Amino acid sequence: MEEEDMASSASNNVVNIYPLSSYYFGSKEASPEKIETLSERVERMKSNYAENGLRTCVEGVLLVELFRHPHVLLLQVRNSFFKLPGGRLRNGESDIDGLKRKLSSRLSVSESVIDSEWQIEECLGMWWRTDFETLLQPYLLPNVLSPKECLKLFLVKLPMNQRFVVPRNLKMLAVPLCQIHGSHKTYGPVISGIPLLLSKFSFNIIDD
Repeated sequence: MEEEDMASSASNNVVNIYPLSSYYFGSKEASPEKIETLSERVERMKSNYAENGLRTCVEGVLLVELFRHPHVLLLQVRNSFFKLPGGRLRNGESDIDGLKRKLSSRLSVSESVIDSEWQIEECLGMWWRTDFETLLQPYLLPNVLSPKECLKLFLVKLPMNQRFVVPRNLKMLAVPLCQIHGSHKTYGPVISGIPLLLSKFSFNIIDD
């Protein structure tokens, strides 16, 4: 029985990834992006917190293969910083439904049609913002009773073929795990920590 449990656990930790060439990438109308100073952002977060309480965001980790190495699909904003596809949950919205909505909004043809075929897998990790001006951190101290933001990362299982349609003011890039690992200054603490979160998985590269 123990050997069967170990075999089942091992099979659950295998992620199939398909070549980047299996996917189509197109563009659509630019999406509105907030351009604000740090002080403006802090004031906006304070206002939202006063009205809605804890801000909960969900983001997806999408993997493809290129040069026999796993790559993460990232969105680049204004040729400067990088982010994962996802965003803030609406009041009462579940993590899975919210992430499907945000993935469809960012990566599908129509923002009004939610693609129910997004296959959301397990939650890889959670990050917390304890104050409006602090960076996200991958733990919540027991003495912090009122965190301001929670970010959850989910593994998104891609099919063999899929069409991605990205707003014109964003770029979608496939970045290798080896480049992301430890590159805090370039990708920030959340994205640069993805390789560690994926370390328990084995990757099964499936060719065309």
